[in-house]
Amino acid sequence: MQVHTILREKGTDIHTIGPGATIAEAAARLRELGIGALVVSEDGAAITGIISERDIVYGLAEQGAGFLDLAVRDAMTADVVTCSPEDTGRVVLGRMTEHRMRHVPVVEAGRLVGLVSIGDVVKSRLQEIMSEADALRDYIAGA
Repeated sequence: MQVHTILREKGTDIHTIGPGATIAEAAARLRELGIGALVVSEDGAAITGIISERDIVYGLAEQGAGFLDLAVRDAMTADVVTCSPEDTGRVVLGRMTEHRMRHVPVVEAGRLVGLVSIGDVVKSRLQEIMSEADALRDYIAGA
């Protein structure tokens, strides 16, 4: 299954935060939205970075409560691994595994068009596997 199909099923809502926002604001936003990562962007189209729950937890463990007052730009991952709508779930899952990340922004023509999580990709992969198994059962039953 390709990423554009995953986005069509899950939706293309993208939650962003500016690089000047505080870590405390990012944490509150993650909790409010019930999500695990925010794309860091000035305009909602160009990616400056990404900040995840993991980034915040690690920062708190290393620097203590003062970490919450820092700007998002000081804690975000700036070298963001992305995918395109044409990539397959297998390719994206491989990138997630290789880079040990759970969220991948989707970029088309240099513009942010979506975000997929590991849960989104695994769900689509399971649907693929179940469809293939059903097709094999139907083939065997009809033979």
